Amino acid sequence: MPPQDIQARRLRSSWPVLLAAFTATVLLGALGPAAGALAAPVAGEAEGPQTRWAVTPADESGRDQRSSLQHALDPGESITEHIAVHNLGDREETFLLTAADGFTTPAGRFDMLAAEEESTDAGTWIDIVDEVTVGAGESAVVPLTITVPEQAEPGDHPAGVAASVLRGRDAGEGTSLGVESRVGVKVTTRVTGELAPAVGVGAVSSDYEGSWNPLRPGRVTTTFEVTNEGNTRLSPAGEVAAGTGEAVFPAEGEQLGELLPGDTREITVVVDGVWPTFRLPGRLHVDPEVAVLDGTTAELEAVDVTFGTWAPPWPQLLVLLALAMLALALVGGRLRGRRRLEGLLRQAHEEGRRSAVGSAPGDSPAAPPTRTPPPTAHGPGSR
Repeated sequence: MPPQDIQARRLRSSWPVLLAAFTATVLLGALGPAAGALAAPVAGEAEGPQTRWAVTPADESGRDQRSSLQHALDPGESITEHIAVHNLGDREETFLLTAADGFTTPAGRFDMLAAEEESTDAGTWIDIVDEVTVGAGESAVVPLTITVPEQAEPGDHPAGVAASVLRGRDAGEGTSLGVESRVGVKVTTRVTGELAPAVGVGAVSSDYEGSWNPLRPGRVTTTFEVTNEGNTRLSPAGEVAAGTGEAVFPAEGEQLGELLPGDTREITVVVDGVWPTFRLPGRLHVDPEVAVLDGTTAELEAVDVTFGTWAPPWPQLLVLLALAMLALALVGGRLRGRRRLEGLLRQAHEEGRRSAVGSAPGDSPAAPPTRTPPPTAHGPGSR
């Protein structure tokens, strides 16, 4: 992990009016090992030379290949570490050096307490000089000491070490505005002892989004909270199954960040390829990875949560309704045709019957024609 960006806020006074100044957020660009450093320009310098600097883990000779400082120490144990402050600007600069407790933001990025906030944990275990002066284009290695208190609780304790620059700007009407920018590195101390990783899952909410194309499935969006209830860092991971679909988290290329002890993170997972079936059964499986530090880790029991999602299959129901109406229309047409044919047959039968009845009873049959016998011929002697 590259050196972390760190924001801070500090109040500064100006003569003759005491002014509450704000601290601007400085976006820090992480450069690869070949490029060499993490740098930030001082906010508010529109003209003239700019101060750009970086802070990296180091050994006594200079920057090393580590991305952060991590150690497993016994209660009461001390260790000497080093950071390198790189002045990437074109003028000599004096940097203020501070240490503070660390935390993760809701987005999963590491940060450290602002200057006006009081540290109560690992930030108080770090001893470092107050400032260092570095020439233009040069680097300075600064030692620091981490001392674990005797009563420290076992587990992971985050902190940060930063180098900062303060610039003042005239805000008018006799007041000035102080802008402080800080760049630093993450410092994690694992106090040896019994590691007890534990994870909790809050309420799960889910929503089904269907497609109006009855031949395409929809998707289920599931949102839940994961809390690190143990004493070690965790990397959230697991899977969500809903109906006919499932998805893993984090997805490929997605960064959820670490969960420090006591952290709570809201996670949203989208499950595609889900066909609606009125009520979809769902299952959330949370199986975080426990951070390994100096070979020490511990087993963590996964957590399973079941849930349900309403998913009425409206497009499919509309298709079934249309098919049912078409089937009813076809059946109705056939029935009407059959009744019409039966009516015609009854009518023809009735007409035939009436025709046959009219020529039988009550009517005298016609007399056969009378034939006249031919005249008898008489001969000459007849009378």
